[in-house]
Amino acid sequence: MTSVEHSPLTRKLSAFVALSDVELAVLERLHQRRRSFVAGRDMVHQGQSSQAAYILSAGWVCSYKLQADGTRQIVDFQVPGDFLGLRSVLLRTSDHSFEPIVDIEAAEVMTSDLLEAFAQTPRLATAILWAASRDEAMVVEHLVGIGRRDADARMAHFLLELASRLALVGMGSREGYDCPLTQYHLADALGLSAVHVNRVLRQLRESGCVTFRDGHVTIHDHDRLVDLAEFDPAYLDQIGPLLK
Repeated sequence: MTSVEHSPLTRKLSAFVALSDVELAVLERLHQRRRSFVAGRDMVHQGQSSQAAYILSAGWVCSYKLQADGTRQIVDFQVPGDFLGLRSVLLRTSDHSFEPIVDIEAAEVMTSDLLEAFAQTPRLATAILWAASRDEAMVVEHLVGIGRRDADARMAHFLLELASRLALVGMGSREGYDCPLTQYHLADALGLSAVHVNRVLRQLRESGCVTFRDGHVTIHDHDRLVDLAEFDPAYLDQIGPLLK
């Protein structure tokens, strides 16, 4: 048994592929260069040329685009088991920044190590491509949310998506999960003001759907929340075509 066998990334990839001992050993090597980053200080800057990606092991990160006037749009949040900067490794320049929301632990993965792992274990490469495709599908869903959903549905959809993502890595369930995001994070991600976020969360709480308080999301009525958001989790592909 390798120390990485029960890591968040292994849990997530195991929904897609039954990992062999060889593939687990390759994942173990990808986790060797472990690093810590403090909250609030960018680990990757927009426009930075980078020869490394990161596997998030503990903590939460936000990825964002910075505008010329200093405002930002949060594109997504990364949770344990996610890759950070995988696209920028292949494109050689990061088109957005990554900022830890809390102190985090991550494994630094050099481009050469990643390409060698892909060459040695094509099934593992396919599983990582599956994970990257899920990330892209989530960004598309976020775009639809900002453009077409009203504020209540937008918030409900976002909280349900987080529940599904965290359940996949053993950190949450349909009943709730720990969440370090502030109302300002939610505002930047959902295209709302902080005041509007506060109002929406109060409405969802008073309607008996969900409570977000003291760093924890409690889902009181999952089915009602799904109906409000018109949430269809198919885009998350939580149970992928498990490869043998």
